[in-house]
Amino acid sequence: MVNADTDAGDVGNDVEEALIEEGEIAGDYLEQLLDVLDFDGDIDLDVEGDRAVVSIDGGRDLTKLVGRNGEVLDALQELTRLAVQQATGVRSRLMLDVAGWRAKRRSELSELGTAAAQRVLESGAQESLAPMTPFERKIVHDAVAAVDGVTSESEGVEPNRYVIVVPA
Repeated sequence: MVNADTDAGDVGNDVEEALIEEGEIAGDYLEQLLDVLDFDGDIDLDVEGDRAVVSIDGGRDLTKLVGRNGEVLDALQELTRLAVQQATGVRSRLMLDVAGWRAKRRSELSELGTAAAQRVLESGAQESLAPMTPFERKIVHDAVAAVDGVTSESEGVEPNRYVIVVPA
């Protein structure tokens, strides 16, 4: 007889091991990139939920890898995902942060979503926010969902897709 709990645990361990492997491949790729650029930085690997998370911190030139509004960071994340996919044969969903930029942005967007939800709750009128990336919209949607009495939806076409907060 097969124990379903053991099988589920094995699958969970396999997924986590695969994510750890993704993080290690990404870390190696980024370490080589930092060497080529002659940038200093410490690479930290983690697993959050269903994705590998790689952070680069500690170097003085790292803000150059973030760019304006995170544009360079987004491109670097996509290149790192492609490097992982080339090594594993599987599309990666890893998240890359440089110099804490994405973590700070996540906090700002969460506050923005909560504040917009409160304004809509008080006024009863819907509110449209500025265009955002899918990553940014997800954070805002999550923040709005935590406030009772309001909901949110995305409208528009990339790259001008934006969040609308509406009374529930």
